[in-house]
Parts: sequence; C-alpha cells; structure tokens
Amino acid sequence: MSLTSIDYNTWKKFQSAHRAEVEGYIGDYQKNKSKQEVNPVVDFLFRYYNFSANKLATWSPGINTRLEKAAAYKNDFPKEFSIEGDDLILTIDQFKNSRLKALSWTIKLLRSIDSRKPLLNCCGLHEWAMVYKSDVIRHESYPLRLSEKEINRVVEDNPITCTHFDAFRFFTPEAAPLNRNELSRDSFLENEQPGCIHTNMDTYKWAYKFYPFVSSECIIDTFKHAMYARKIDMMASPYNLESIGYEPILIETEAGRIIYKQKQAEVWKLGIDTRKHLIRELESIEAFTKKTIYEL
Repeated sequence: MSLTSIDYNTWKKFQSAHRAEVEGYIGDYQKNKSKQEVNPVVDFLFRYYNFSANKLATWSPGINTRLEKAAAYKNDFPKEFSIEGDDLILTIDQFKNSRLKALSWTIKLLRSIDSRKPLLNCCGLHEWAMVYKSDVIRHESYPLRLSEKEINRVVEDNPITCTHFDAFRFFTPEAAPLNRNELSRDSFLENEQPGCIHTNMDTYKWAYKFYPFVSSECIIDTFKHAMYARKIDMMASPYNLESIGYEPILIETEAGRIIYKQKQAEVWKLGIDTRKHLIRELESIEAFTKKTIYEL
C-alpha cells in the first residue's frame, strides 16, 4: 500500500505550527491549573473529555502517511507510529481490529446527525435543569445569577426539550421528568441532532477517539468548535461568569432566548463543515481497513 510521503522540512513546519496553535489555547488552562483556578469553559474540554493537553499538542498527519527522516524523533510522535528505515510511518496495520465496530458506529452516528434538521428550541435549559431544586452546585467556584426560587421558576415556566442524553443524565431527579423527550443510552443515536450545543461539542470527542489516525488538523478544528460551543453553553447558564469575561445570555427573558437561538444556529452552521471533515477522515480509515482485508 503506497503512503503519502511528507518531507522533513514540511512535517517539521506543520508540527511546529500545530504546537504553537495548541499552546495558544492551553497556555492559560495550564497556568490556571497550576494555581488551582477553575474556568468552567476551558477546563470542561480537558476534565469532561478524556484527551490530555499533551496529546492535543502532539501532531499527527493522520493515517497512511510517511514522515521522511523522522525516525530519530520517534518520541515526539504518538506511539502508533512505527520506524521504517529513517522514516516514521502510520498505516492501517497499527489500527486495532477491536476498534472497527466503534469506528463503524461513529460514522453511522455522524452521518445520521448530518442528515437531520437542527432543532433550535432548547434555550440552553439543560444547565438550569442540572441545578433545579438541588443543594449541589456543579460549578461552585462561581455564583449563580439568580436565587434558587427564580431558577426553579425559569425551569418550570419554560419547556425543556433536551435531545442529548449525556447532558440529560446530569439533570436533577426533579428536573428529569420535565424533559419532553424520553432519553436513554440505547436511544442515543436516534436523538442526536445538529442543533444541539453538546452534540456539536462532542464532535471533538468522536475525533480524538481515533487519534492519531485522524489528523491533528481535524482534531484541532473540532476542539476550537467545542470551545466556542461551550462558551455559548455557559453564557446561557444560570452562573455568573462575568469575572472571567463571559457576558451572560439572559435566557430567562424573551430577548435573551432570541439571542440564544441565534447563537445556537451559529454553532450549528459552523459545525457543519467540521463534522463533514471528520466524517471524511473516518471514512478514509474505514476504507483502508476494507482494502487491507480485500488484499489479504
């Protein structure tokens, strides 16, 4: 199987540019982490999502590639790369057969999301449903904008239409029955839709799960999109994050709900190309697995 060769100067340039871009995003995160300061927007991308800042910064060109004169730099690349003479290569041979089922399922999920019309009527109430009638505050480092009574009234007076199970599962026991949609892990694929803020964030998860076979170019695109979606997510939450530069979207008001819907639509539109890019890369991995089997 022929590999796409990348000469020494080119991959060095790509590697350096990628690390510099990632450090621009994670520099403050790492600094705040050392001081034990919490940012519920940026920290979420490393605490909830199981992909380290170091892995994010470690560049990979993706599957079926040869990096010329890179063997001496083996430790600067993901462990899946193998040495061939003076070069490093990443082929389908390093992709474990046990991951094929997950790969196929993920492609099916992303295609399904891509084919659906966006639903833009949730008003970001999932974060409110996570504190409804509860003494436990998830982001306790930051104050709530409204009193407990006012938060409860917002939840009770507005329809909750969450479609994302991994947000729904954090609803308080009192809030869960208020959701219009019946959500479960088994029905996850059927309910995911492209207007959902968390579905857009999860594109990042589906990308890094197949690192380093998915390129770092694709992964950083999904990371940036997830960061923007999370920013909108938390601006519409009941938390006051003005101290770290996030002006609230007042979804408890009609004007605020209009703004949120506009921002949600923006996240959806920005996510279209990002998701399609990931689908193409995952389909490429799948195609290489089938070609290998056929050749055998």
